[in-house]
Amino acid sequence: MKKFSRLLLGTAVAMSALSANAATFVGDRTDFRDETIYFTMTTRFYDGDPTNNTYCWDGVLNVNDPEWRGDFKGLIDKLDYIKALGFTAVWITPVVENGSGLDYHGYHAMDFSKVDHRYVAKSATDADADVAFQTLIDEVHKRDMKLILDIVLQHTGNFGENYLCKMFEKDYTQDLGDINASMKVVPQSEGGMLPADYPDMQPAAQYGTRLSMMKNSDFTNRDIHNYWHHKAWFDWDDPSRWWGQIAGDCVDLNTEHPGVSSYIVDCYSRFIKMGVDGFRIDTAGHIPRLSFNKNFLPQLMEAAESSEAKAKRGNTPFFMFGEVCARSMEVIYRGENYNCSPCYYTWKESKDYAWDYDPASWDSVVAIPTKTEGSQDYETVSGHTNWESVHQQAADDLGHAASILRRSDNATLKGNDYHTPDHSDFSGLSVIDFAMHWNFNSAAGAFGVHGEDYLYNDATYNVVYVDSHDYAPDSNYRFSKDQETWAENLSLMFSFRGIPCIYYGSEVEFQKGMPIDKGAVLALKDSGRAYFGGYIEGDVEVTDFAEYSGATGNLASTLSYPLALHIQRLNKIRAAVPALRKGQYSTEGCSGKLSFKRRYTDDKVDSYVLVTISGSSTFTGILNGRYVDAITGDVQDVTDGTLTANCSGKGNMRVYVLNGTGKIGDDGKYLYADAPAAESWTEWPDETMPEETWTVKPTPGQSGGGDRVEPDPVIAPSLEAGEQAIFLYHESWASATAWIWDSKTNYTGGNWPGQKLQYLGDNMYKWTYTGTAEIPDDAQIIFSNAGSSQSPEKDNGGYKFVNGGVYRFGNSLEPYDVITPSGLSVRLSPNGGTFVDTQEVTITASGETSAWYKIGNGEQISFNTTAKFTLGADMADGESVTVSWSATDGIETKTGSAVYTKVDRKAVVWHLYFDNSRSNWSAVNCYIYNNDKSHPCHEITGGWPGKAMVKNGDYYEITIETDGALDECNVIFNSGSGQQSDDNVKVRNYGVYTSKGDTGLSGVSTIVAGDDSDAPVEYYNLQGVRIEHPTNAGVYLVKKGNKVSKIIIR
Repeated sequence: MKKFSRLLLGTAVAMSALSANAATFVGDRTDFRDETIYFTMTTRFYDGDPTNNTYCWDGVLNVNDPEWRGDFKGLIDKLDYIKALGFTAVWITPVVENGSGLDYHGYHAMDFSKVDHRYVAKSATDADADVAFQTLIDEVHKRDMKLILDIVLQHTGNFGENYLCKMFEKDYTQDLGDINASMKVVPQSEGGMLPADYPDMQPAAQYGTRLSMMKNSDFTNRDIHNYWHHKAWFDWDDPSRWWGQIAGDCVDLNTEHPGVSSYIVDCYSRFIKMGVDGFRIDTAGHIPRLSFNKNFLPQLMEAAESSEAKAKRGNTPFFMFGEVCARSMEVIYRGENYNCSPCYYTWKESKDYAWDYDPASWDSVVAIPTKTEGSQDYETVSGHTNWESVHQQAADDLGHAASILRRSDNATLKGNDYHTPDHSDFSGLSVIDFAMHWNFNSAAGAFGVHGEDYLYNDATYNVVYVDSHDYAPDSNYRFSKDQETWAENLSLMFSFRGIPCIYYGSEVEFQKGMPIDKGAVLALKDSGRAYFGGYIEGDVEVTDFAEYSGATGNLASTLSYPLALHIQRLNKIRAAVPALRKGQYSTEGCSGKLSFKRRYTDDKVDSYVLVTISGSSTFTGILNGRYVDAITGDVQDVTDGTLTANCSGKGNMRVYVLNGTGKIGDDGKYLYADAPAAESWTEWPDETMPEETWTVKPTPGQSGGGDRVEPDPVIAPSLEAGEQAIFLYHESWASATAWIWDSKTNYTGGNWPGQKLQYLGDNMYKWTYTGTAEIPDDAQIIFSNAGSSQSPEKDNGGYKFVNGGVYRFGNSLEPYDVITPSGLSVRLSPNGGTFVDTQEVTITASGETSAWYKIGNGEQISFNTTAKFTLGADMADGESVTVSWSATDGIETKTGSAVYTKVDRKAVVWHLYFDNSRSNWSAVNCYIYNNDKSHPCHEITGGWPGKAMVKNGDYYEITIETDGALDECNVIFNSGSGQQSDDNVKVRNYGVYTSKGDTGLSGVSTIVAGDDSDAPVEYYNLQGVRIEHPTNAGVYLVKKGNKVSKIIIR
């Protein structure tokens, strides 16, 4: 890493309190740590040209809100707003041409070589799109700002890629929200890969055909150059994530292939030469570090060092940081595998692994899944140097033994002394600080991770944020804590080591507590990716970073929001103090809970600062001299190496700068001397989330292709007497399937995605049960578009089964309407069977004028509509009783009966599972109880915290054998040290739980494993149903002979 010169700090001034306007930077901005980043999703930020708005074809719930709404012009229009907040860099989502049912975010590439026209104009050419992107870059630079472009190296979408596997061309003259109009199949005669009958296929077959062209998933060698990996599933917690497919619309590229890397680098080098200042690399944790160090990073650095690119950037260093996703509070991912941790990617290789740079060397490798394997297993592939080297590296750096951990003191002071950092082993890739991110429910939690900063090559280059377009701290919801907590987090982010980054809208707590993203089952307006443009309607005159005047409209209210003002002042302070931007740090001699000292020096600058947040701190052993607090202007002359900074108020700070120039910025709600400044914020005068009504939403299609045919006449949805059926209302799916199950039975039978629904017309589907059992109320439903997309999404259980229920995607798992049976009918629930102790029975009649039931030889009991009764109290074990009934509507009379048998209570084994992958507790206990303290539930696991569960991967398990049912019991899972799941959650046999409660997923009691070690691999879902080729997210069991293991597909 190069060193760059800085300007000298201002000298001391002999005054008791000093004030200065320090909006401009002190020191040169030649290091990306000098920047602060504002992250925006281009399509959801600001609509600069309403004529280019368009819908996505899978965005059923997005009405009057086109997913493609913001554009390049909108970004340009609001760069002054971002600069007014004080941010110096803008991170935008990918710009390459995309193709999928929901591709507004840019992560589903179908042509890496071109800019998507939807950011520009419907009539744009490729050249027009390039010019528009160049204009954006130039406008950013004109404001002395920098542009970070999000790029994807790891995957394409599932519609192929123009150079690697050509399938489609996007016809921008058509309605881009209509898949059938805008996605043109490229004939094989013109280099296309799809068969001629593709348009005539059903949606599921179309998806499978596309996938087979890239992954050889139909057991045929179609990807003859091995441009993609051919493995489907993986574990998030080990190196198999380097070669598995992370989602159905993210098809993993063979990043070990020099032909793949060279092509992608060539495409992105074009953007480097246009003047982009840095790359954020998506899904970097799903690429082996060896592939970065051998393939991608050297080529990208070479492009960035070209004279053309350097001139466009103004000779500043090109910056790259990666998303090594690690949803974990530890620096080493979940305390397990070093080579799955963000810190690992900041290092060069310590061993010399062989590497073949000849693209043609892959042509001799035939990697075809076998029908017995179900997927190409990485461990069984041989014959290529790069594969074997990556596999060897995976083994070499697995676990977290001290012998494999690389260490650095680049981020920390030696006493008070700054030392020249040693970047000789730096890979060239910085990272998002996921450990801080996951701990940012509080500033103290985030600050606590610094104890392992030595694991990064240089943690001062970490990009630090609270929440993003994917995650929030230990959560999938936009940050929901109170405003004071937000302010305290920001105070830490802008003063401690790392590069601060804010996700768009955080400055006004935009969409606070809303789900960040749920795909097609949640409207974008109800998510963390909602359209922000309404909040920034208006104008502003900007003279410098965080210096502006003349703000109007909603934009004026947004800029004056308390958190927005807090950010502006923090940006000013950080700009004025080089040590806050790129200094090394130490907590030695700092008594406050959130206090530290930082220093940065070069041949022109010596910057030294003391910081305390949300409380007072005494600093001992510090440099002597005159210190000026940037918050209050207070001056302290230190002669004995000790300074006490008095501070109170959550989020408030003291920032004592050696030889500082004075107070920076104005007091506000969170940064002040004695008391918070009086609030003068005014509500937004106009609508903040306006609808967009002029873009016509196309007649729905769906991502698999094909059209459904309206029946003539349309069939009215109805339920016959005694029929068990459900209904789905969906405006766009060309076909629909249902997967219905409980802990004992799969009611749709066969393999995923279950049984096809009948299309009735007018967007209504119907599924009718053909079995003889009665589907219970605790059964669950997952609907899917022939398996290619589903609702609810992964990890959300299923919809509650209600006979006659009409389901419509949204936030609720309940049906939004229920169709009742027509004609005369009577239903017993349960309809006979065996029971232990007692059995409550519900009898329901419809269409009747009178009805009665009787138990055994007892009297007839009349009822209207419904009645309940209990059997068993006066019955002996082994005894049976017949319940008979009769009902009439005045014209017709129906009768029936059912037999119930009481059986001896036998010991029942209950199995409970706890998914610890998100809570990441060090231990998990199971406590079973009832709110009635005398209830026998309390005897099952004893007193608090209950019994310890047994760890099995991310899952903890407990087996309970009891001769009494646990149906009346509740369960709390806990760590034994203050962390626990929600109260009053019911015990469910085979239930899978998280800290948030019952997931709705079920375990399986047993799989009988044979003795034949040569047996083929078999896959089962957790309902015990065998799956031929699982590709959807979920938990699966793998059986091979007498060996059974668990895998998770996410």
